[in-house]
Amino acid sequence: MQLVQGIFRVFGEEKDATLPLLVEYLLKHKERTMAEKLPQTLANHVRWHPPFHFFLMPCAIAVLIMSIVNVVKHYNVLEAWIILLLGVMTPVAVLLIRINPLKAQDRLIRLEETLRLKSILGEPLRSRIGELKESQLVALRFACDAEIPGLVEKALKENMQPKDIKKAIVTWRADTFRV
Repeated sequence: MQLVQGIFRVFGEEKDATLPLLVEYLLKHKERTMAEKLPQTLANHVRWHPPFHFFLMPCAIAVLIMSIVNVVKHYNVLEAWIILLLGVMTPVAVLLIRINPLKAQDRLIRLEETLRLKSILGEPLRSRIGELKESQLVALRFACDAEIPGLVEKALKENMQPKDIKKAIVTWRADTFRV
């Protein structure tokens, strides 16, 4: 909060400076882990990040729609086409802001789960870890150690999809650190 007060002092607004809601959320809100009040399950493991899902993405879509409307009304004006280009770039950039960290995190999960499986599995499953797809490894992170051998064998034999692996988990191992 001292940082915020310092910023407002720089701009000459020392007393009773009120923060806009989004800035207040970002600076004051303690990050909550997924499913912190209830044990994490298949039903509640998906992460919704309010600033992204309920502010950035809707605003990006609104910018795209407004730029399309603008180019339809003013199709013969160069600036309308430039605004359309910016309008198309906005949702793409916002999606990349979300997708790229998730892909990096999936790579880390793949590494963590590969090491975990090497320590849990015996032969011949240990030598087949490399046959698992990244998405299967990411889904297996929710399984407790006791369920891993059976799930890995089934995933390899039936080429299970991640959602099917998650549905097959009996004892859920929470992952509260997802981006």
